[in-house]
Order: sequence, then C-alpha cells, then structure tokens
Amino acid sequence: MKKLIGDVDDVVLDTLRGMAAAHPSLRVDLDQRIIVRADAPRTGKVGLISGGGSGHEPLHGGFVGYGMLDAACPGEVFTSPVPDQILAATTAASGGAGVVHIVKNYTGDVLNFQMAAELAEDEDVEVVPVVIDDDVAVQDSTFTAGRRGTGATLFAEKTAGALAEAGGSLQDVAAVAREVNERTRSFGVALTACTVPAAGRPTFELADDEMELGIGIHGEPGRERTKLRPAPEIVDVALSAINDDMPLSGSEVLVMVNGMGGTPLMELYGAYAAAAEWLGGHGVTVARSLVGNYVTSLEMAGVMVSVLRLTPQLTELWDAPVETPGLRWGR
Repeated sequence: MKKLIGDVDDVVLDTLRGMAAAHPSLRVDLDQRIIVRADAPRTGKVGLISGGGSGHEPLHGGFVGYGMLDAACPGEVFTSPVPDQILAATTAASGGAGVVHIVKNYTGDVLNFQMAAELAEDEDVEVVPVVIDDDVAVQDSTFTAGRRGTGATLFAEKTAGALAEAGGSLQDVAAVAREVNERTRSFGVALTACTVPAAGRPTFELADDEMELGIGIHGEPGRERTKLRPAPEIVDVALSAINDDMPLSGSEVLVMVNGMGGTPLMELYGAYAAAAEWLGGHGVTVARSLVGNYVTSLEMAGVMVSVLRLTPQLTELWDAPVETPGLRWGR
C-alpha cells in the first residue's frame, strides 16, 4: 500500500487541517471535527448540514459554503460521524429557522443523525431529516437496510442549499431535498478496489480482467462481478438499470458522470459521451451535466452515473450561484 499520508491515525485530522489552511471561507473546528461556513449561523436562514464517513471527498466538507451546506461532519474513513459531532454541526448551522439533515441511507449514519436530531430538539433546534436512497443496484447491502445513498446526495445538497439561501422555509427546503431523492437514480461500477488506510489492504479483490457492477461507495458488493467491458457497454448497463427503475423517455435530465476517485478525467469524459449518446437515443433531453470526481471512494477506479429528472424549479435551483471548494459557479 502506498498512501500520501503521515500517521495513519491522523488521516482525517490532517485533511481537516489542510481544508482550514486552504479555504478561509470555512471555519474548521478540529476538536469537534466539523466544517462550517465562516458566516454561519445566518439568523433567519434554514441551516443545512450533512456528513458521513471520510473517503468520499469532496463530499461532504467540500460542499460547505454559499448556496449549499452550512456545515458538515466527517467521520473516520467509511465510518459515520458520532451523534455529538453531528449535534455540534447542527448547532453551528442553526440560525433560528430550523435545520435540515441530509443523510445517506447507511445504517450508522441514519441512527447517529437520528440521535443527534433528538439531542438538538432538546436544545430547541427543530430538525427535519431527509434520507437519500437513490442507488438502484441492490436493495440491501453490507451497510444498509434498503437502497444506498449515493449521487443524489450532491443534487439534494445543491438544490436544497439554493432554496435555503433564497430564504425558503424549513419544510420547503426539506421537501425539495426529498423531491430530488425521489427523482434521482444512480448506478456505480468498480474497476479496482480501494484501500482504507487503517486496514492497509484492498477492501475486496478484483482480477485485472474483472469489474464489479453496482458497487457501493464503501466497496460493498454489487449485483454482479463480470469480465471488464468497454466504456459504452458499462454505461449501457448503468443507464439501463436506471431506466428500468425510473423510465426516462421524454424527460429533461441532469446527468452526473462521477469518478470514484481513481479514474482519469479523460476516461470520465469518454463515459459521458457514451451516456449522452445513450440518452439521446432513448428520447431523453440532457439539460444539465456534471463530469468529475464528486462522490468518491478513496482511490477506487470506476464510475457512477446519476440521473435527476428535472422540473423548472429544480433546474432554477441547480443553476443558482454556489461557492464551495468542490462546486462553484455564478458568483
């Protein structure tokens, strides 16, 4: 194993130190291990927070800032943040109008965010949770009951964040996040495994001529292990699975072709070309797109395709200005 790290026990802490040094628009609390907008809390504004295990960067800390999250709480690698940490992020984001929790559907995340919400209610902070479960690959997995939360997390953070920035109410902000989750489907493919620093070995084994279809962002098994195929065939598998679960014909969509951390941008654009051709051939209009590494799994090579069926409101919220380390436009 080769990693660009110092002490293996300080990987997350070193990441937070680096974010603090690189981004003065953020306030990083190393003791609580939370990342907060420098201007938070904003009085009268609905707070928006998310979090989860580290190793998926820029998710979530890279999406803290204007037009997206007010705070994020990173746990250890592939491990949920603890309730006290989530509570600290919730309190830091609370401007008196309530706080929305965007929670990926992994058992540890769901339980710990629920406990933190109850603690926040004791401090008179109203919390509305929204659970993200957009992955169509498998129904249950190593980490979940039900579907996993993947690419829709970013879409929900961006659209709900835009509405919160514009002064939306607590219920309206939560409703937009739920709508995005309901209108998004994702499917991931792994070409290689990833290595958790503390483990020192790959999370699973893949032969040089194999790939895993329907992989989770923690390296959880997918729906099938098969021989490596060309990019257009891989994209066809992903979009066919999405289309089977949520028919796309006639829709106007936002498409994200997301790298899992170790895939060159050149290859991701090749995959996007295949996706655009597939969608066009199935009567789907691609109105917005995103290509790059946004929801990763350490250094895993692979791709995740996420498709959101847009509405005029969701398109407007997606286009609204955003300024975070991982996503920025319009300002």
